[in-house]
Amino acid sequence: MFFIIKKHDTCDAPIKAKEELVFHVGFRQFVARPIFSTDDLNSDKHKMERFLHAGCFSVASIYALISFPPHPLIVLKSTGGAAPAVASFGSLRSVDPDRIILKKTVLTGPVEVYTKCGHHGRIKEPVGTHGAMKYTFNGILQQHDTVCMSLYKRAYPRTQVPNS
Repeated sequence: MFFIIKKHDTCDAPIKAKEELVFHVGFRQFVARPIFSTDDLNSDKHKMERFLHAGCFSVASIYALISFPPHPLIVLKSTGGAAPAVASFGSLRSVDPDRIILKKTVLTGPVEVYTKCGHHGRIKEPVGTHGAMKYTFNGILQQHDTVCMSLYKRAYPRTQVPNS
């Protein structure tokens, strides 16, 4: 399920992605670990955010029982032994299994590359400033072969196991 949420003005503590929060959706209450993402209307792919930023709306993604929009939402955060405080508010946006959330990865060190014909290799050194580089492969490349490098991976919310 996807919720449009905004951080409450009284909440000063940072809200991290995959942090355990208490969700009040309509008449339901449950604990979940949401991941946050941007809400781009022009794209079908959305960038994952590591924190819920103050003053702007984000999309929180969780696994939960299906509800119909627009249910109101209140999110509580418990800190230590204190009573839970309001962390954010919003509403149910949609229940869409086709929404893609991408997590950005930062490349450091030698990066593994591969080709569509099955060869593997590494980047030796950059050439210029426009993305050209020299590679070392485990075999001879053919003219029609394509070099590939994975830069983004798909992110999923964690499933919450009910306490028994």
